[in-house]
Amino acid sequence: MKKVSFVNSTMNSIKVAAVTGGLLLLVAGGVAQAQKLTGAGATFPYPIYSKWFSEYSAAHPGVEINYQSIGSGGGIKQVTGGLVDFGASDVPMNDDQLAGSKIKLIHIPSVLGAVVPIFNVTGVNDLKFSPDVLADIFLGKISNWNDGRIAKDNPGVKLPNETINVIHRSEGSGTTFIFSDYLTKVSQDWANGPNRGSALNWPKGIGGKGNEGVAGLVRQLPGSIGYVELIYAMQNHISFGEIKNAAGNWVKASIAGVTEAAASVKQMPADYRVSITNAPGANAYPISSFTWLLVPVKSADANKGKVLKDFLNWMLTSGENEVSALYYAPLPKSLVDKEHATVDNLH
Repeated sequence: MKKVSFVNSTMNSIKVAAVTGGLLLLVAGGVAQAQKLTGAGATFPYPIYSKWFSEYSAAHPGVEINYQSIGSGGGIKQVTGGLVDFGASDVPMNDDQLAGSKIKLIHIPSVLGAVVPIFNVTGVNDLKFSPDVLADIFLGKISNWNDGRIAKDNPGVKLPNETINVIHRSEGSGTTFIFSDYLTKVSQDWANGPNRGSALNWPKGIGGKGNEGVAGLVRQLPGSIGYVELIYAMQNHISFGEIKNAAGNWVKASIAGVTEAAASVKQMPADYRVSITNAPGANAYPISSFTWLLVPVKSADANKGKVLKDFLNWMLTSGENEVSALYYAPLPKSLVDKEHATVDNLH
């Protein structure tokens, strides 16, 4: 009897263990599935996002964050259509876009960066650009590198008799928005013409896809000028110019210059949508910007929402410590504290 009782007891234990194990596998399978997040959008922050997502996944087994660097316009389209778990953009969404989104979204500033004018001019490594000159080059009003207005800003530089080839983005782009937002503020002709936007009716030029495409075309084409996020110029060893800022000083893109531009925001809006181009400050770099993650206030999948919320808090602490190595500027501490409070209210 004792032997039979022992066998029955053992069999019952096995059944319980099997059922429990099965449930655990089901739960684990559900969580693992929920932890595969997808995002899409801006190329401007792609180098740091790629690093962050890889590091976060490595520290959180079972979590995968797949991000497609397709441009801010594509990111906005995909996240508002509910096709990805989060988006990314260098241009803040407007009121109509937010109202038309299938899901309620909030902007979360992730990092600060600089857009720089890159160039490939024969025999020239350093150039200065006054705001009006830069605008008129992209408007097509200045078409040769030895133009007198460029020479005036660059005394002593031997400028070649070389045609200027303008390179711009071919798709909807937050980098284009930042660049055109700046030009609209400093040039009335630009404001009356292309104006600001993520996709423009360019007066002239050749289109390249992504920051990568623009950088590649400028490297290949003598006499060319384009605009990219700072790290793309650094990684591709492409010369980029100094710009005269709002204080009248010549400045080259730097982490310190971007940080000073960000400091010009005395009161951050509750929705974090703000422009810092042409900011005041003796050393402020004028083509600086925040870039944003576009995050659901309430995720359709609760498990994904938890992972996304945890990642955002990780980004604002551990992640921000790594940005300078990739030529981005970290967020101000006061802003990080404000964002933590916002993230805590996500669902």
